[in-house]
Amino acid sequence: MLFEDIIGQENIKKHLIKTVANGRIPHAQLFVAPQGSGALPMAIAFAQYILCKNYTEDSPEEKNRCNHNADKLIHPDLHFVFPVATNTKIKSHPVSNLFLEEWRTFVKETPYGSLYNWYQHLGIEKKQGQIGVDEAEDIVKKLALKPYEGGFKVMIIWMAEKLNIAAANKLLKIIEEPPENTILILTAEDEEQIIKTILSRCQILNFKSLSEGEIKKALIKREQVDEKLAARIAHRANGNYNKAVHLLHNDANDLAFENWFIFWVRTAFKAKGNAAVIQDLVSWSDEISRSGRETQKRFLQYCLQFFRQAMLLNYKVDELVYYEPQTQNFDINKFAPFVHSANIVNIINALSDAIYHIERNGNAKIILLDLSINLTRFLHQKEGAK
Repeated sequence: MLFEDIIGQENIKKHLIKTVANGRIPHAQLFVAPQGSGALPMAIAFAQYILCKNYTEDSPEEKNRCNHNADKLIHPDLHFVFPVATNTKIKSHPVSNLFLEEWRTFVKETPYGSLYNWYQHLGIEKKQGQIGVDEAEDIVKKLALKPYEGGFKVMIIWMAEKLNIAAANKLLKIIEEPPENTILILTAEDEEQIIKTILSRCQILNFKSLSEGEIKKALIKREQVDEKLAARIAHRANGNYNKAVHLLHNDANDLAFENWFIFWVRTAFKAKGNAAVIQDLVSWSDEISRSGRETQKRFLQYCLQFFRQAMLLNYKVDELVYYEPQTQNFDINKFAPFVHSANIVNIINALSDAIYHIERNGNAKIILLDLSINLTRFLHQKEGAK
C-alpha cells in the first residue's frame, strides 16, 4: 500500500515522509484516528515506505519485490498485531499469527474496515476480542529477532486500546527501548482506553475525520459512483469512508439499528404512566441483549449519533444534519423537538454509561432496561425545565 492509495490526511503523509528523509523516525508512534479515517492504511503505507525506500533505482527488481511483498502483507520484516478471540478454528490461546490469512484478506477487501467488521470476518462478533498476554509474549519474541533483510523491521499494533492491562504492562519496556532498527506503530480510535505509561512512550499523531469532498472523490474513483450519489453518501458518512462504503451497499446493520431505535424511542415515550408498555421495553431489552456485546455497543453509538442529529435539526443547524431515516413512517423532523438542551446531556450520559458497563461485561439486559426506563423520563422533559 502506497501513500498515494490513502484518502486525504496529506499533512500526516508529509510529516511521515519527512521523518524518514531526516533519519528521525520515532521508534514508537501512536496514530489516533476516528473510525474510517485511515489509520491502518496509513500505518501500512508508512511501513512499506520505510522497508522499501533503501532499494535504489540501481536495483529495480529488488525494490519491486519489496513493494510486492509489503503490498501483499507478506514482507518478512512487517509484523501485525490485532484483537482476536477464540473461534471455530482456534479453540484456545488465540494470537494474531494464527489469523494472518484472514487478516490479509480482510485488509485487502476492507482497508478502512472497523473492529466490528474484523470480528464479523472472524465469526466472533458476539465476543469481545483483545490483545492479551500470549500476544505480548509473541511480540517480545518477534522483536528480539534481527531484521530478515538487514534494514528495519516494523510492527503494526492495530486497535491498541484492546491491549489488556497485563499485556500492556508486559510491553512497556520494549516500547520504551525497542531493539535496534525496530519501529512500532500503534493505531487507536480512543487513546483514553490506553494506559498512560504506554501513551507517554509514544509520539502521538492525531488524524482528522475525512472531509465530504475527500470521501466523494474516493467513491467516484474507487467505487465508480456517479457524482450526485457520491455527494449524498459522503454527506451521510460523517467523515468515515468505511461508513460511506456500507451506505453505498445498503448495509443491513444500519437498517436493523434504525428499526431497533425507532421502536425503542416510540415505546419509551408511550411507557410513561403506562405499566403495560413497560413489558415492551423488557422484551426490547431482551432482544438486544441477545445480539452480542460488540453489536450492542455499536447500536448504542448509533443511538448517540441519532440523538445528536435530532438536536441539530431541532436547532435548525441543517448543514450539519446528514442522517436520512429509511423507515417510511418515521419523520425525524417530528422527533427532533423532543431532543433539546434540557435533556440531551442526560441522554448522552445515560448512553455513554450503558456502553461503559456493557464493555465491562455487565448484564446487558439489565443495563438496557435501566437505560430504557430513564429514556421515558428524558423524552418527556420540557425545554427550559429545571
